[in-house]
Amino acid sequence: MLDTTQLALFTAAALILAITPGPGIFYVAARTLAGGRAEGVASSFGTGLGGMAHVLAGSLGVSAIVLASAELFTVLKLLGAAYLVWIGFRTFQVARRDALAALAGDQTAPPVGARRAFQEGVLVEALNPKTAAFFLAFVPQFVDPAVGNVALQFAVLGFVSVALNTLVDIVVAFAASGIRAGATARPNLIRRLREGSGAAMVALGIGLAFASRPSS
Repeated sequence: MLDTTQLALFTAAALILAITPGPGIFYVAARTLAGGRAEGVASSFGTGLGGMAHVLAGSLGVSAIVLASAELFTVLKLLGAAYLVWIGFRTFQVARRDALAALAGDQTAPPVGARRAFQEGVLVEALNPKTAAFFLAFVPQFVDPAVGNVALQFAVLGFVSVALNTLVDIVVAFAASGIRAGATARPNLIRRLREGSGAAMVALGIGLAFASRPSS
């Protein structure tokens, strides 16, 4: 397996990439602002599991096949984009409906819950071919065929990267929940935060829909 120096270098590089704001961080923040800390943390673990699916696919060579095919890449990214847009639109719609219900004195809709947030996080990440492209571009730079099993090295390094990403996402969820909690006494601000979260998810979905396939 990898020596400690190589692993330390990879961990440092992966941590820098993990704390760099990107679609994953924005998604978790939006989910937290829309549904609270529990949903944000659950979605963090969900995207982590979805990321591990890409790591496994990458170690087995499946991701390379998907990225090599324009048709497969397009189908996967459009499915992921449509799912993100649907989640965002639903979040925006529920925020508007809850605001109207509160004004009328009616009962608002319950949050989607941690379990559903986890499931949605898995699908959002698993249906994102850009994640597969990231692992195939980043991880092999630290794989040494002379050391041993290449697939196992890829899987181990990918797991380290996913773990760091998930840890950062959880920190983001806690930070976003603090912002949400600070706005509890201001219903209009909560509504705007939820609507903004929905709009952010829609924007992420549109951005994914226009993502281009990495050149070989």
